[in-house]
Amino acid sequence: MQSKNSCFTPFLSDVSAIALPEKFTYPFCYEPHPLCEMAAKQLQQHLLEQSDWSHPFGLDSEGRLDEKNGDYNGKMFGVLVVKNAQGALGFLSAFSGLLADQLIQPGFVPPVYDRLAGATLFRQEADEIAAINQQVKSLEQSQQREHLLRQLARLEKEAQQETEALRLTIIEQRKLRKAERESIAQNSPNSLQEERLAQLARESVAEKRRQQELKAHWLQIHNEVNVKIEAFESQLADLKQERKHRSAKLQQHLFEQYQLLNCSGETKSLLDIFAEFPKLTPPAGSGECAAPKLLQYAFKHQFTPICMAEFWWGKSPKSEIRQHKKYYPACQNKCFPILSHMLKNMTLDDNPLLQNPAQDKEIEILYQDEAIVVVNKPAELLSVPGVHIKDSVATRLAERFSDKEGLFVLHRLDMSTSGLLVFALTKRANKQLQKQFITRQVKKRYVAILSGKVNEQHGEITLPLRGDLNDRPRQIVCLEHGKPALTTWECIAQENDGSSRVYLYPHTGRTHQLRVHCAHSQGLNLPIKGDDLYGTKADRLHLHAEQLSFTHPYTRKPMTFTAKPNF
Repeated sequence: MQSKNSCFTPFLSDVSAIALPEKFTYPFCYEPHPLCEMAAKQLQQHLLEQSDWSHPFGLDSEGRLDEKNGDYNGKMFGVLVVKNAQGALGFLSAFSGLLADQLIQPGFVPPVYDRLAGATLFRQEADEIAAINQQVKSLEQSQQREHLLRQLARLEKEAQQETEALRLTIIEQRKLRKAERESIAQNSPNSLQEERLAQLARESVAEKRRQQELKAHWLQIHNEVNVKIEAFESQLADLKQERKHRSAKLQQHLFEQYQLLNCSGETKSLLDIFAEFPKLTPPAGSGECAAPKLLQYAFKHQFTPICMAEFWWGKSPKSEIRQHKKYYPACQNKCFPILSHMLKNMTLDDNPLLQNPAQDKEIEILYQDEAIVVVNKPAELLSVPGVHIKDSVATRLAERFSDKEGLFVLHRLDMSTSGLLVFALTKRANKQLQKQFITRQVKKRYVAILSGKVNEQHGEITLPLRGDLNDRPRQIVCLEHGKPALTTWECIAQENDGSSRVYLYPHTGRTHQLRVHCAHSQGLNLPIKGDDLYGTKADRLHLHAEQLSFTHPYTRKPMTFTAKPNF
């Protein structure tokens, strides 16, 4: 990096022999241009050598992951190769969010809007919200509230015990009265016995009254404590509602301050940008990713954008899978609407996601009868139609078996995963097979090549998963809101290149389950070879659904199909 007062950084190496790209980077799916790779390496060297600030990336002094360091916070960085007014090539650098708890650092482009400096309204409102947070915390941790909650729990337990004891006593007395009535009925009743029967009836009424009085007694005691608790809860609810209202108002104010440019000089606020996407609302942190900051600075200072790339630096967050130094596309929920505006009227590379890589690939039908069809799906062919690409196993089979009652989808494989799929051809078969999938009677075995050596021979992984709300289709590990996911595995071979060939057995069917369970640091910590989402892209994703076992929906005979992978 050059002068601390400049954001334009010249290349340290001669780049004159590198051809410029004809089009600008499509930011949501790309391979980094050589110029971006050179810029990224130069920035990474600066990150290792600079001494202006300190950030807990979780790296050692050589820039390698420090497994012993538990206090870490990796960061996404971006580089934008540009031409300045004199036609010289260089690059701009940016980071997402905060770096060393600051929005501004020497040599990096500034934020689109500096919410931490000179924004009186923001600071006042933020201080008010912080004060409310403190009040909420104080109330939630109040000793008096804790005492009342413990008292209520104790009273409920005592009430339950006393009520249960009375109920058992009444049951026993009821049995005795019944026996006495039966004894009286067997003899000729006299006036004395008639009086006894009346007394027994009065005892029954008295016991019911006693139950009601005990219930009313405990209800009164509970109500007295609940009134005091509700006073706390009402105050908490009011504070949380005020906090929610203030936060939403402050967020709206912030979004109005983010005025984003495009190459035509058109400016739009975040609110106006997201208004064109009715199903989306601006998530917190919108406009603070590296890509919008880079483009904003380039347009504002008359730099010509050439190409762009973003990479992760440091340890991965515990919930996500981010690899040190790996390039990543811009996120979907935050950046897609923003970059759609900022890149308007710019000629971009074609979107690879609109191309069908499996157009010329054939489906191998392994078995077919009047009820089912079993196929071996090639990699990169969709299981069912997608948003942009309609070609899929389902659409091809539906056309092929158009004379059948229907084609019923029972399960799916990721587009990049090859292997076995079973479809039902009748409603009856579909209903029966669906039941087998729901009750997990269907057994699946996958074979995968992992990008490293496993330390054990077998094991299980139980990391709960949910979708990454800001960057679909990526999945994250979430202990609080994730759905349970179970995978067992066994190593079957160590490859000559240091990789491991394993069997994977999914006992649940979460999206990207096997890919995340393999790649995550708390799973096998080894991405599947060729995994472009959670690892490193290769010729293909080395994951194949090799074996599928179920019961035939008509004959009830066990069926097992096997298809060997081509890797």
